[in-house]
Amino acid sequence: MADTKDDIVLSIRGMCKSFGRNRVLDHINLDVKRGTVMGLMGENGAGKSTMMKCLFGTYQKDEGKIYLNGKEISFSGPKDALENGIAMVHQELNQCLERNVIDNLFLGRYPTNSMGVVDEGGMKKKASELFRKLGMTVNLTQPMRNMSVSQRQMCEIAKAISYNSQVIVLDEPTSSLTVQEVDKLFEMMRMLKEQGIALIYISHKMDEIFEICDEISVLRDGNLVMTKAAKDTNMNELITAMVGRSLESRFPPVDNTPGDTIFSVQHLSTKYAPHLQDISFDVREGEIFGLYGLVGAGRTELLETIFGVRTRAAGRVYFKNRLMNFNNAKEAIEHGFALITEERKANGLFLKCDLTFNTTIASLEQYKTGLALSDSKMVKATNKEIKIMHTKCMGPDDMITSLSGGNQQKVVLAKWLSANPSLLILDNPTQGVDVGAKSEIYAIMNELVKKGVSIIMISSELPEILNMSDRVYVMCDGRITGCFSHEECVTQEQIMKLAAK
Repeated sequence: MADTKDDIVLSIRGMCKSFGRNRVLDHINLDVKRGTVMGLMGENGAGKSTMMKCLFGTYQKDEGKIYLNGKEISFSGPKDALENGIAMVHQELNQCLERNVIDNLFLGRYPTNSMGVVDEGGMKKKASELFRKLGMTVNLTQPMRNMSVSQRQMCEIAKAISYNSQVIVLDEPTSSLTVQEVDKLFEMMRMLKEQGIALIYISHKMDEIFEICDEISVLRDGNLVMTKAAKDTNMNELITAMVGRSLESRFPPVDNTPGDTIFSVQHLSTKYAPHLQDISFDVREGEIFGLYGLVGAGRTELLETIFGVRTRAAGRVYFKNRLMNFNNAKEAIEHGFALITEERKANGLFLKCDLTFNTTIASLEQYKTGLALSDSKMVKATNKEIKIMHTKCMGPDDMITSLSGGNQQKVVLAKWLSANPSLLILDNPTQGVDVGAKSEIYAIMNELVKKGVSIIMISSELPEILNMSDRVYVMCDGRITGCFSHEECVTQEQIMKLAAK
């Protein structure tokens, strides 16, 4: 039976958007049904964010029409969209962390009583009713700073609902959530579906897409290439639709042969919380060494301690049989260490600079002619890295903020690769990166270890850690709780038990 017009809450017809000569969206047609979850997928730079920005009025579309409940709409900006029934929960939450939950819910629209005074009691009552409706227990008077990422995300969803939103867009909402928090989010999404609210779910995580979505649409190079019911498609078909080719395997074979031990951590503990306790391990030359653990296990803290960012209480670090107890990141970099952090925008990129600056900043000595930096050398090196990483951009003078999140991650990786590190430390290197770009990053990692570079990799994705690592160490509460090699064929369940030990 065909869908009736009454089933469709949001309809996009012939949407086009160009930036100069670069056409980012090419005659997009998309229907979203009420009470359903529409999965939106595509490679980084495929046009997903641009499409949403055109929907919300952040960008003005060049061509096309948007209909909400059959009525043509055109918003002047996100506030206008919000007030007219379309809301978005961004990947990077934009909240006033020092203010409480109630303030964040009603910011910019405080209700007043007959005397023109802000109605504090009315706001508290409305907020309580809202969270009760959603089945959430929240301390309404606590500052947002004291809440977990998932709780803050739930508050953002609650805010969207308080505007009587008919369509809610969720952009990579699970990137910072634990497994339990993801389950809670999906429970809430199902509740919203039952209330007739339509959800657009943007994600690169295939398993989540198939678990929560009713329909899946795929963008590729600004074109909508596929829309299917989730039950009528599969992972291989989605990958082919996204990248325009079949990826024979999501992960390349582990065919490197690690050499002798090149890096050693012995009885490492930290001075300040969260505490690391007596951690010891070795990394061999040309090895991908995996670290797995749940959020709060101490994985990132361990890497930062090795890199000299955090203070040691005890323990020693050796590289090529030399003591390397670094006191700061500069020392680590000078000795051939490179660290790609999880938070690329916070501490991986210079957001007010272009691609050339961000690509070459870690290895400026290479680009000197005499005492001065050579612009031509820097641009040439950047063009080379753009080609190697398949970074989607107009050129080396593009501002880094004009790139999608996944392409920004490629620039971060390119920056450190140009420094020719001996030890590469990766903290969730493929977070927020599409399946095609992941495949490219995996291939680069394999090339590096074959050249003798050693890699320590944290990953929150179990399939990635299992398929890419020569050995995996598991962490829980600042301790090492288990280890195994690639050949041991350990299951995901066994790893999870060690991670929760």
